[in-house]
Amino acid sequence: MTDPALMASAGVMEIDEDKVDDAVLALLWLTLHDERRAWKGFDWDALDRLHQKGLILDPKGKVKSVVLTEDGLRQSQALFTELFVQKPRQ
Repeated sequence: MTDPALMASAGVMEIDEDKVDDAVLALLWLTLHDERRAWKGFDWDALDRLHQKGLILDPKGKVKSVVLTEDGLRQSQALFTELFVQKPRQ
């Protein structure tokens, strides 16, 4: 990712990397294939952090996908549901 603090017209905006990681992990659910593989077209720093957290296997290499761990798979689905699934209207 770029510098953790981005310049904005109102001043410096600090990025919450944990929220970015949650969003990336949730979006990995969208490209899930072969049970636990997902396309790795996301920021390398975020993928590295997800690897350090034990949610994906090492993303380095020529393969175009990453493998989610059991915990990563579970959290990916939960975050996708939390962030992107519409709640039923009452």
